[in-house]
Amino acid sequence: MRWIDAFLAVAEERHFGRAAERLHMAQSPLSQTIKKLEKHVGTPLFERTTRTVALTSAGHAFLPHARRIVGEADLALRATSASPGEIYGQVRLGFSGALNHLTLPRLTRALRTEHPGVALHLVDRVTTEDAVGLIEHGTLDVAFVGLPAPGALPSRTISEEVLGAALPSDHRLATRGRLSLLELADEDWVLMPGQSALRAVILTACHAAGFRPVVAQEVKDPYVVLSLVAGGLGVSLAPTCLQPIMPAGAVWVPLEGTSPRLRSALLWHPERVTDAMRALLDVASEVLPTIEQCAIGT
Repeated sequence: MRWIDAFLAVAEERHFGRAAERLHMAQSPLSQTIKKLEKHVGTPLFERTTRTVALTSAGHAFLPHARRIVGEADLALRATSASPGEIYGQVRLGFSGALNHLTLPRLTRALRTEHPGVALHLVDRVTTEDAVGLIEHGTLDVAFVGLPAPGALPSRTISEEVLGAALPSDHRLATRGRLSLLELADEDWVLMPGQSALRAVILTACHAAGFRPVVAQEVKDPYVVLSLVAGGLGVSLAPTCLQPIMPAGAVWVPLEGTSPRLRSALLWHPERVTDAMRALLDVASEVLPTIEQCAIGT
C-alpha cells in the first residue's frame, strides 16, 4: 500500500517534490519507493526529466487499478467496523449522459440512502457497444444500456420510450403538431456513432420508412447531438425523456403512426456479481420503472 500511495501521489502531482510534501516524507525515499515499485512490475511507470514527470503507457494502464486498490482498501477497513447486514464495496457504473438524467439520480440517491457503504464510481459517455466490451473485460460492473445489446450478458429492462423528431427551432417542420418520418428523408442527420442502441433504432426506423439517412455529424454524447441539432447542423430522433431538456434552438415533435421505441436496461456480468452489485441491482428493481410502470409516449 505504501508503494501504491507513492505512485498515486506522483501520478497526480506530476512532481516528486510536491508528491513528497503531500506524503509528509523526503523526496529521496519517495524516489526509491517508486524505483522499487517499477522493479517489481518490471517496467518504468514514469518518464523523468529535470523539469517534468509524466506517466508512461504502462503508468497510464496501472493508474486506474492503483486507484481501485486504494478504494477497496479503504472499504475493507470500514467493513471491519460495519454492523451485521451492512454492505461495503464499490460498483463501477457506466451511463450515457442525458439519456439517464432521470434514472441515474433516482438510483444513486436511493442507493446512498439504503446502502451508504456502497461507493459508486461513475463513468459517463458509455454507449451500449462500449458497455458490453467494458463489462466483459471487467472494467465496468454495471451499465445503463439500450436494447438490444450485443452478446449474451443479462439485463433488466427499466423503461421503454417512443422517439420523436429533434429539429432546429427554425426548421420548416418545427411548428407541426406531428410529422411523418419520411418527411425527414432529405435532411442531414446527427447521430451517435458505432453500434449505440439509439442509433440502431433510428436507422431501423428510417429504413422501414423507405430511406437511408445521410449522417452529417456523429457525436458520442446524446445531449451534444441535440446541441448540434439546435445549431442547425441536422435533425435527429430523441426519446421522450429528452423532451423536457431540449437545448434552446431545438424542438421535439411527435411522429405520426407507430413511433419507434427505445428500450433501456441495466447490464451486468453474471459471474462477477458482488454484494455491492447485488445491492445496487436490488435497489434499481425498487426505484426504477419497469416497462409496465413507464408512461409510454407521455
